Amino acid sequence: MSDEARDSETKTLNACPHDSGLGIDLSLDIGSSSFGGWLLWQLADSAFPTGGFAHSNGLEAAWQQGEVGGRAELLTFLEAGLYQVGHASLPFVLAAFDTPEELNQIDAYYDAFTSNQVANRASRAQGRAFLAAVERIFEPEIGSRKSELKCAHFAPLFGVCLRELKVARETAARMYLFQHLRAVLAAAVRLNIVGPMEAQTLLRKLSPMAEVILQACDRLTLEQAAQTSPLLELWQGAQDRLYSRLFQS
Repeated sequence: MSDEARDSETKTLNACPHDSGLGIDLSLDIGSSSFGGWLLWQLADSAFPTGGFAHSNGLEAAWQQGEVGGRAELLTFLEAGLYQVGHASLPFVLAAFDTPEELNQIDAYYDAFTSNQVANRASRAQGRAFLAAVERIFEPEIGSRKSELKCAHFAPLFGVCLRELKVARETAARMYLFQHLRAVLAAAVRLNIVGPMEAQTLLRKLSPMAEVILQACDRLTLEQAAQTSPLLELWQGAQDRLYSRLFQS
């Protein structure tokens, strides 16, 4: 390749967002500091203590009832779950991100919206765990919100905290969907529905779908939020009645 052609290619690459091959922009978007990139990896790390791995989002109940027994059923479950999260939770994440001064009202609205007692309890537990972790780890960057919130649900807290950490709006939304997928797939591995390699294959397979859902739900208002998968709600609601269980929800 000639020097002129190489320079031209370099300019083209630098001018375009870094793409993962799935239509997803993976470029860093927290200023020009390399610290921003480290922050994203830290927040997305499975070791970040949000408490998410204590919850299966209804998968354990569906598995015990024989509705999810292998890869095919798991894939259907994951697809339905993505639509549900995109339409039912993501609007609250982004509403809190866009209007952090209304966090109290958004948190109360999410509490009323989440009528399933198991899902409601899980959201509060994850929200408080996430808030405690963020406040302790990023104390200089984020102020305390414990006294402000009655319920402290995970979705609105996730949105407002990532805004205060200077994470871009679309990246925050994408990370929220990723964390949901990661948690359900981790539960599937622990329940021995699929192995670790298959779980990662499914994560890769569902990434384009997650991006489509993100773009479709990006501008939904709180009034447009809706539960799209009643069966998931029923399975999650049955979690408390399981004779034995690994997960809280």
